[in-house]
Amino acid sequence: METAARPNGAAASKDSNDIPPLQYRVVAKCSVTKARVGVMSVRHADVDTPVFMPVGTQGTLKGVLPEQLLALDCRIMLGNTYHLGMRPGTTVLEKAGGLHSFMGWPRALLTDSGGFQMVSLLQLAEITEQGVRFQSPYDGSECMLTPERSMEIQNAIGADIMMQLDDVVKTTTTGPRVEEAMHRTIRWLDRSIGAHGRDDDQSIFPIVQGGLQPDLRRVCASELTKRNTRGFAVGGLSGGESKDDFWRTVHLCTDLLPEDKPRYLMGVGFAADLVVCVALGVDMFDCVFPTRTARFGCALTRAGQINLKQRTFAKDMRPIEDDCDCSTCRTYTRAYLHHIVTVEPVACSIVSVHNVAFQLRLMSDMRDAIREDRFPEFVKSYMAVRFPDDTVPQWIRDALAAVNVNL
Repeated sequence: METAARPNGAAASKDSNDIPPLQYRVVAKCSVTKARVGVMSVRHADVDTPVFMPVGTQGTLKGVLPEQLLALDCRIMLGNTYHLGMRPGTTVLEKAGGLHSFMGWPRALLTDSGGFQMVSLLQLAEITEQGVRFQSPYDGSECMLTPERSMEIQNAIGADIMMQLDDVVKTTTTGPRVEEAMHRTIRWLDRSIGAHGRDDDQSIFPIVQGGLQPDLRRVCASELTKRNTRGFAVGGLSGGESKDDFWRTVHLCTDLLPEDKPRYLMGVGFAADLVVCVALGVDMFDCVFPTRTARFGCALTRAGQINLKQRTFAKDMRPIEDDCDCSTCRTYTRAYLHHIVTVEPVACSIVSVHNVAFQLRLMSDMRDAIREDRFPEFVKSYMAVRFPDDTVPQWIRDALAAVNVNL
């Protein structure tokens, strides 16, 4: 049974600040795989896990209103520290009372540290022991993001969960730079913990780094778990590595992290990947994919992604998915969406609502299957629909076999 959302997404009572700002408990485990169901209670919501978290980079989910997310029973979403720190900045966020109030979102928020954007988006980024030096894309001025500054911005944002600033290297990087980044990430965690000014309301998650090298991942996880944090993230994946390397690294990291704390796999959002990684023991996911692909006219279904721009849908009077009860599928046909996608701005919103609903329903279906101890059967059924005629990729077969599910 899902935990009930707090009325209007209301925050927990602040009468007693001796209640930790994040409590996590495992309520069901799969008897075959590493999948589990948990409840993560933060100040603004009780979040059932495994959970997919939509990404609202600038403090808004592109094309979706907060009330639409509430109607979908979304309990937690992401904001981006780098973008929000640059604009509107901490002065405005503090004056607004934090991002929850500023954007009108009453439930839980998670913010990333900004490190990934520094490296992936900026041409002029230089990483030193002090932090990441970069040129502002807004006015060209030179800026420095340090672990301390990242914490300052995230404290102003007021997210329930904050990510430490980590030293991000491209996933496929090899050589001494990977080990240097891993050790620096540990040192930056200690600086982040020292700079964190609101531990009564917000929780830091460290990020396990180490590239595709198992020994480095083991060292990093061993060091990070010595710190008294309330959850952990696995970073440095979904960046171009092979799927074989991807699942093996996830499998290793969930084995290394504590059973009694949530495990967050950063930047993963393809449906088949979610199913595999839940089986491997991951509790939390995020990705821009559902809303980004909607802006290109693509909708998500259990059988895979469909491109509504294709003429094959011009006379298709079915909803995107027959068994989906989101407002999009209750109201619009594929033919109508074909008529407006990429032409009318509202199409982005209509398809985005469905795509987010699809991700949230997939997670809910997995939670139900785990609670009822039929998760392996769910996985087999899902893969048979997603990859008909025995076309399941070998990496998925290998990953699931590692947790005793043989397709």
